[in-house]
Amino acid sequence: MVANAEKVTQKKAEQKQHPSGDKRFKALDITMKRNQYRQDALIEILHKAQEAFGYLEEDVLLYIARGLKLPLSRVYGVATFYHLFSLKPSGAHSCVVCLGTACYVKGSGEVLAALEKKACIHQGETTEDGQMSLMTARCIGACGIAPAVVFDGEVAGKVTAEQALERIEKWGIGNG
Repeated sequence: MVANAEKVTQKKAEQKQHPSGDKRFKALDITMKRNQYRQDALIEILHKAQEAFGYLEEDVLLYIARGLKLPLSRVYGVATFYHLFSLKPSGAHSCVVCLGTACYVKGSGEVLAALEKKACIHQGETTEDGQMSLMTARCIGACGIAPAVVFDGEVAGKVTAEQALERIEKWGIGNG
């Protein structure tokens, strides 16, 4: 009798888990349920997924699409439209160079080129050691302090190539 009760309890616990056993999917389930599986909550759910997984892998996008009863193409389209979402693992540090008109005119292209050379990566990539991801944005809305670069979520203005290199050297990038 006790063995039967334990089996029932264990079976209920297993049903609450994702088949992969990955508990991060439970956080997604909770978020989807809290939003009543509404399709208009897609962006919030994608944010939760990226927070839990670090980036949006294909199987996570598929899981969300199924949960919200949306075509995968729509979920993928939203995930690729917004630059805050990443489909690749990101580094321990992030560097986003604004390439909007004001920033570009004031030298953000040179800043980007210097960062790419020092880190031995191109925009959209992560260093081999996983220490830094280098990204670009069309505009971050900081035109008055152009050229602007976002280092680990902190906006820096009037950044020169030399200042950008000093900043990533503090992260241990390009030091040997």
